[in-house]
Amino acid sequence: MAVAYGADAVYLAGHSFGMRSGAGNFNPDELTRAVAYCHKRGVKVYVTCNTVPHDRELRQLPEYLMLLNEAGADAVIAADIGVMEMVRRYTPRCALHASTQTGIANSETALALRRLGADRVILARELTLEEIREIRENTPAELELEVFVHGAMCVSFSGRCLLSDYLTGRDANRGQCAQPCRWKYHLVEEKRPGQYMEITEDGGTYILNSRDLRMIEHLSEILETGVTGLKIEGRAKSAYYAGAVTGAYRQALDAAMEGRALDPVWVRETELVSHREYSTGIYFDSRGPGQYNGSSMYTSGCDVAAFVEACAEDGQALLSQRNKIAPGDALSLMMPGRQPVFWTAGEMQDEAGAPIDSTPHPMMRYRMKLPVQAPPFSVVRRMKQK
Repeated sequence: MAVAYGADAVYLAGHSFGMRSGAGNFNPDELTRAVAYCHKRGVKVYVTCNTVPHDRELRQLPEYLMLLNEAGADAVIAADIGVMEMVRRYTPRCALHASTQTGIANSETALALRRLGADRVILARELTLEEIREIRENTPAELELEVFVHGAMCVSFSGRCLLSDYLTGRDANRGQCAQPCRWKYHLVEEKRPGQYMEITEDGGTYILNSRDLRMIEHLSEILETGVTGLKIEGRAKSAYYAGAVTGAYRQALDAAMEGRALDPVWVRETELVSHREYSTGIYFDSRGPGQYNGSSMYTSGCDVAAFVEACAEDGQALLSQRNKIAPGDALSLMMPGRQPVFWTAGEMQDEAGAPIDSTPHPMMRYRMKLPVQAPPFSVVRRMKQK
């Protein structure tokens, strides 16, 4: 979905050494096939190797790095300086990208990582536009700079959090974060264990909860800093999310590079995917947007109704169900490289062509006429009522 909707590069992980160990990830054969799939379509692949491993884990790293080298990965993203040295030793075909976990907040750190062999540094999220511009001015042009533009933000500095390990035994720096910053907290007084005291008038509070980052309306300002890459959070997200957000930013980036105004439809697309309250992060104010402690719930403007499996020129389509719909529902069609189309659901048939009045069965295949011919990777969405 990321490739279909316009990514120039994707980042992913194998079963080890990635900061999102619960994301499913790729076994060796799948990783090799993923690289081949992307390269056939002119898209680069960056593999995350950005945990902080202990010695017993490091013993497995050379074999894994040689696999990445053989698979043809374009770059390895690393955070630990020992791992970086091993990347240079065991993956001579791969570029080295210094992860945001490294905490790159100034040009001297960027230059030091360059001397360690980094081809690209992914800057800390705690930087303003002006500070990013200063780093660019004080580093060589051949050192690429990458910044985050969309997705979840961490309450800790560049993700360097120990809270999950302390509370649950799951080490965030080794890919197992339990996200305790999303939890609801009360106070407990030392001599009254088990008695939960309210922090606010409404009870507990999500005191550590962060807003989500969204910079789709400010890509021209980011480009003016001279950065090389724009990173969208996609690990542990759905295929639909990857396609929708990538597609919106692809259109926004093309408009910014061509000096065109951003069509508001692409901003709206970011409202339709699952998200927390948006902000512009640290980019315009070093103090940041502040925490949002109303809740840790995600909101969205639609539900994925179906994926398009096939579609004729007249719009007659075979669909694979993801959520129930019925005639009369307000729908939208998301398509690679094209603006979404909105319409009202009409008649539907089962796979054999018999009329049906809804699609209640998970993953059922059914037929429905779409307003336009939909290309592969298109998605039918049911709009939520405001």
